[in-house]
Amino acid sequence: MASTSVQPQLVFVDGTFNELAQEMADYVRIGDEVKPLIEKDQQDEILKKIIVASSALNQVPEKEFTAAYNLLVYLVMQSKNADKMLPRVCDNLLKPITSSPQNGPALALGALTNIFNMIKPDNEIRFHIFSAIVRFVKQYSMFDNLKKHLRTLDSWVEQWDIDEEEQRKLYEEIAEVASDAGDEHTSYDFIVKAINTFEKDEVSSEDAQRLALRALKSALLSPTHYDFSDLMSLPAVQALADSHAVYFELLEIFAEKDLEDYNDFNEEHDDFIEKEHLNADLLHRKIRLLTFASLAASQPSREIPYKLITKALQIPDNEIELWAIDVIRAGLVEGKLSQREQVFLVHRTVYRVFGEKQWRELGDRVDGWRRTIAAVAAALRKEQANAEAARKREMEELERKLTGAGFEDGGNRRGGDRRRGGGDRDRSDRPPPNPRGDDED
Repeated sequence: MASTSVQPQLVFVDGTFNELAQEMADYVRIGDEVKPLIEKDQQDEILKKIIVASSALNQVPEKEFTAAYNLLVYLVMQSKNADKMLPRVCDNLLKPITSSPQNGPALALGALTNIFNMIKPDNEIRFHIFSAIVRFVKQYSMFDNLKKHLRTLDSWVEQWDIDEEEQRKLYEEIAEVASDAGDEHTSYDFIVKAINTFEKDEVSSEDAQRLALRALKSALLSPTHYDFSDLMSLPAVQALADSHAVYFELLEIFAEKDLEDYNDFNEEHDDFIEKEHLNADLLHRKIRLLTFASLAASQPSREIPYKLITKALQIPDNEIELWAIDVIRAGLVEGKLSQREQVFLVHRTVYRVFGEKQWRELGDRVDGWRRTIAAVAAALRKEQANAEAARKREMEELERKLTGAGFEDGGNRRGGDRRRGGGDRDRSDRPPPNPRGDDED
């Protein structure tokens, strides 16, 4: 199948409509019947005859199959009533290809895909062809061939501009095919898509409640589905509180309550799980994992003592490690066990429901972080002030020492000058020597 960004593929043929129609009629052995209609240029009547006889194409040799169907589709596309004729061609392709039992399904799917790609993306006929492909894939268990194109389906649906009922029917068919193929995740996603097609005044209708209950059961019985907030937000699911009160009560437990509430439910509604053919072991394991997640999210210290785990999960001490591994594998909690401290250290956890209580808990935690950060900042400021004061004292001490050393050296230099100056003055005061060298009387 082509994506929305790819232009439809074209079949290249040579000849007029009447020439090609006669060729096709001869190929399916109704040439004599069609010839008078061709002479009268009755295009739609010609096509009706050929389409009725086209089931014979399922018996042609394998090497001719694709070309024959491409020519047939090309002829049908020339009619203004192609939207009424193509579904009949698709119906033929849903029947066995007797000429190639082994490769027949792949050939037929290829022909259906070619038909889909030959139609303009915004043509509503594409919707009917795609529905035929979904039915074919279901019939021959070829879901993998369809799944890779489902990511483009939303844009196709928007282009086709089909109504809510047609969308709902298509989504439900895809959910069925995915479920048959064992892909419960995709099946659940398309059930939810189908539920979302109901208007507000339709959410309590029989169809809406049927799909809502189906989605609820699918979510409960999925071994990997732990987030029920998406279901709880759907009006059609909320309406189950009136139409299927016990189921809705069970959903509420898995959405936001714990093992103790689940046990109370089983006591109050004896044998409900068994009577509804729900998997008791799976549900019991899932509610324990969810209880572990809630326990992790509710601990401000991010440490869960072993005794709280054993009490909440109702397990012996020697099973704590196994459940810790399981809850981490489920992606509900990240953390590790501390055997020395006998606690589970929570690194990260998910909230099963985020309401007023969770906002308060988050607010308290943020306040705690704010106080911690403020205390750390105050301690840093104090240490910074102490370091600055110590540095200042060191500088003052160094300056004092340098100043003291400078005064002492200066005094010594001045004293020496005075001594040298005094000696000069002594020599100048002495009488001049006697030139004759005689002693005075």
